[in-house]
Amino acid sequence: MSQKIELEAELRTDVGKGASRRLRRLADKVPSIMYGGDQDSIALTLRYNELAKAMQEESFFSQIISIKTNGKSQQVVVRDLQRHPASDRVQHIDFLRIRADRALQVQVPIHFINEEECVGVRTEGGAISHMITDVEISCLPGDLPSFLEVDMLEVTLGTALHVSDIIVPEGVTIVALAQEEPNDAQIATVLVPRENIEEEPELEALEGEEGEEGEAVEGEEAAEEGGEGDEDSAEQGKGSRDDET
Repeated sequence: MSQKIELEAELRTDVGKGASRRLRRLADKVPSIMYGGDQDSIALTLRYNELAKAMQEESFFSQIISIKTNGKSQQVVVRDLQRHPASDRVQHIDFLRIRADRALQVQVPIHFINEEECVGVRTEGGAISHMITDVEISCLPGDLPSFLEVDMLEVTLGTALHVSDIIVPEGVTIVALAQEEPNDAQIATVLVPRENIEEEPELEALEGEEGEEGEAVEGEEAAEEGGEGDEDSAEQGKGSRDDET
């Protein structure tokens, strides 16, 4: 079971765009809303610094968070987050209440392990390329993993791993594979480094130039030998004419 993150929140009665803007600018707080779990929605405010610190944890976006208001804690997960387009500062955040007996769907990160020892990298000179770094799963809150691992140790050059290669804990389902038409997308592959691909044509061109130079040299030598033969023949002919006279 994953560890929980705790945040202090205050109930918010002054709602609307203007009120939210004042909270962000004057009080350095972030407007938020908590909903779901067969309960009414509640408008909240969070201290920006506390939220920013919690968000530094990779698990913040995939783990159970405890929101404490007026001495009462409720378990939630992040459902949506809005950032300022220029500063990337958090503008608003939505939390979804969870129930222990009800499955939830969240994105969890993929951790690729043994990349440096990967056969395709260490012995075959390849390079690992990641297509997907997180995946949506469905499970009960108590079964929620912090991340999923993918072992790259035995992956060879030119081999690709897919979503179906991810080993999930008991009680966890990958949403993409549970659909009527499963989407077994690639998650990683070991590629031939680009510089190696570029070197091969250059090497072939160099070998071609060397071959042409060799043929040219051979042609020149043959021409020189032919010329020498002609000169010898001419001298021999001249000698014969002198003897006759």
